[in-house]
Amino acid sequence: MDKIKISVAQLFVIIFLFEMGSSILFGLGANAKQDAWIAILLGLAGGLIVFFIHYRLFLFYPELILTNYIQKIAGKWPGRIIAFFYVLYFIYTASLVLRDFGELLVTTFYTNTPLIVINTLMILTIIYGVHKGLEVIARVGQIFLGIIYLMAILGFLLIIFSGLIHFDFLKPILENGWKPIIKAFFPGILTFPFGEILIFTMIYPFVNERKKIKFVCMGGMILSGINIIITVIITISTIGPVLYTRSNFPLLTTVAKIKLPFIERLDILFVLYLIISGFFKITLYCYAAVEGTADLFQLKKKENLLFPIGMMVLFASIITASTYAEFIKEGFDFYPFYIGLPFQIIIPSILLLIAFFRNRKKKPHTNLN
Repeated sequence: MDKIKISVAQLFVIIFLFEMGSSILFGLGANAKQDAWIAILLGLAGGLIVFFIHYRLFLFYPELILTNYIQKIAGKWPGRIIAFFYVLYFIYTASLVLRDFGELLVTTFYTNTPLIVINTLMILTIIYGVHKGLEVIARVGQIFLGIIYLMAILGFLLIIFSGLIHFDFLKPILENGWKPIIKAFFPGILTFPFGEILIFTMIYPFVNERKKIKFVCMGGMILSGINIIITVIITISTIGPVLYTRSNFPLLTTVAKIKLPFIERLDILFVLYLIISGFFKITLYCYAAVEGTADLFQLKKKENLLFPIGMMVLFASIITASTYAEFIKEGFDFYPFYIGLPFQIIIPSILLLIAFFRNRKKKPHTNLN
C-alpha cells in the first residue's frame, strides 16, 4: 500500500485491462442492433473528450489525487463532502462490476453455488491484490496482458475457421437512422466503459513520467475501444443483431457456437479472460476507494481499510438488486444517468471551471516530472 511509482508502460496496461473489463460481457450498444459498433465508436470519441476534462484538472494539481484536489477547488468542507461521495461512487461501481462477474459464473458454470460464495472468493482475492499495492497490480497486469491477447486471437481464429461469421448481419447500416445510435451512445456507452477513465485521477500522481500520461491514456483508450468494436462486430456477425440484443452474454453465446473436431468447451477461455479483466477493474476501484478514504480522513495505516471496504463492496453487490433482471435494469437505466453522468462528467466539468478561474493568473503545470 506504499505510494510506489509505476511506469507509463504499466499505466497503459492497466488502462487497457480496465477499459476492456466488463465492457464485452454484455451486449454493449445492443439498442442500436447491427449499428452497435458505430455507437461504440462515438462513445470512444466522447470518452476522449471526458478524459481531457480529467487530465486538465490533473495539470492544475499534478501532485494530488482526485479526492485531495477537490478540497482545494471546492473548499475544505464542501470538498470533503464531494470527495466522500466519490469514495462511495468507487465502492458502488466496484460492487456492480463484482455482481457482473458473479452473475456470469453463477449463470453459466456454478449454477448450484450461491452468489455470495462466488463474490466472497473474488473479493478476498481482490483485497489481497490491493494489499500488495499498485506496483504489484500493474506488474501482474503486464503478465496477463499477453495471455489475454493470445486467448482473444485464438478465439477469433477459431470463430473464423468455423465458418460462423456472416457480415451480412451488419447490413443495412443506419437502417433506423441515427436516433437509436445516439440513444445507445449517450449516456450509456459514454459512461460505460469510456467515462470510467475517471478512476485514473487517483493514480496519475504515482506515475513516473507524467509528461507521457496524456498520450499513454489516449493510446490505452483507443486500443481498448478498437478491441471492443472488433469484438462487437464479430459477435453480431456470428449470432445476428436479434440474438445480440436478447442474449444475456452475447460473446459467450458466440464462443459456444464454435464446433471443430477435437475442440470443445471453448467457453471456458471466454470466462477465464473475463475473470482476469474483471479482477483488474474491481481491484482498481477498490484501490481508489482505499486511497480516497485514507486521504479524506488522513489515515496513515491504509491496510486497516482493506477488509471493511472489501466487505462493503461484497454486500453492496448482493443487495444492489434482488434478481438478475432487476440488476441489469439498474446497470443500464439507473447508473448511466444518475451515477455516471454526475460523477464522471458534470462534477469534474464544474470543478475544472472553478479551478480555471481560481488559477487563471497561473498556467497549468508543464513540468510534470
